[in-house]
Amino acid sequence: MSLEKSAVDAALARVVDPNTGIDLLSSKSVRGVTIDGSQVMVAVVLGYPAHSQFELIRASVEAAVGALPGVKKVEVAVSQQIVAHAVQQGVKLLPNVKNIIAVASGKGGVGKSTTAVNLALALAAEGAKVGILDADIYGPSLPTMLGISGNPESADGKTMQPLIGHGVQANSIGFLVEADSPMVWRGPMVTSALEQLLRQTNWTDLDYLVVDMPPGTGDIQLTLSQRVPVTGVVIVTTPQDIALLDAKKGLKMFEKVGIPILGIVENMSIHICSNCGHAEHIFGAGGGAAMCEQYGVDFLGSLPLDIAIREQADAGRPSVVADPAGKPAELYRAIARKVAIKVAQKSRDMASKFPAIVVQNT
Repeated sequence: MSLEKSAVDAALARVVDPNTGIDLLSSKSVRGVTIDGSQVMVAVVLGYPAHSQFELIRASVEAAVGALPGVKKVEVAVSQQIVAHAVQQGVKLLPNVKNIIAVASGKGGVGKSTTAVNLALALAAEGAKVGILDADIYGPSLPTMLGISGNPESADGKTMQPLIGHGVQANSIGFLVEADSPMVWRGPMVTSALEQLLRQTNWTDLDYLVVDMPPGTGDIQLTLSQRVPVTGVVIVTTPQDIALLDAKKGLKMFEKVGIPILGIVENMSIHICSNCGHAEHIFGAGGGAAMCEQYGVDFLGSLPLDIAIREQADAGRPSVVADPAGKPAELYRAIARKVAIKVAQKSRDMASKFPAIVVQNT
């Protein structure tokens, strides 16, 4: 009895990617099926980083195809391929950076920087090449959170090499000034500094550049939307009504300037007492999910108010690297996969595929 490819395709159509909820055939994740007698080879390529999920997907494919009559051996190769996606019209991609993800909040104190750093580290842990830019010129926290110091090296006096923290490329104004030096700069100087940090850093083959934005909706946010090729933005908030009011303003601002909202992360959603285990919603409950429903955007997940998250970030070893098996790290990785999937579902960038056309008088 010869094995038909249509039977294998039908089996693959029953294998659902646990992260996207879409079967492997419909999502076009199956890139090749080879049948050699009773042996079947299947190549699965994911459009988002998910090293921790490879074995689960491989086992699901092996089980589905292996159950077909006449199949004696199944070989499954699972890999990932991250491509550049579309940005604002008229804005060109940065060299060596496929996708820029901004992490923003309407107000300070909601844990945006901690979320941004752990998001970057989680994407890297899932197999992506990641960089992070500290765009909070007035209050840079990246050097502390990544546990790195020193000045970026420059071979030509014009561009900088990013520093490396836990395998992630990083740059921040905090690497260029003294830790206790206040940045007494007006708006134009701040936006100029941001563009220099962004464009004069020699980022190397990045799948994602995470930009930790300053809070609010001021000059830097407008500069980012008008001149920087942003693939999408993640909004961080707490369930507290005051934080949600400001988060909504930030969301509406990014919508107005044409930057897609990848989703909302609700930080400090619940506190569990380390002594007695009592759970309490200190800042309220359900605010982030309600905001998502109101504005039709995705709820990426909620994070607890946990002293360990703060202590690990302050010590320069954020949760994803300090305790990779812990619950907070698991939550950050799940959020990172959701963000990457949202990016992967966007239109691909085709502008770089076309040659530049110059019209000259002859």
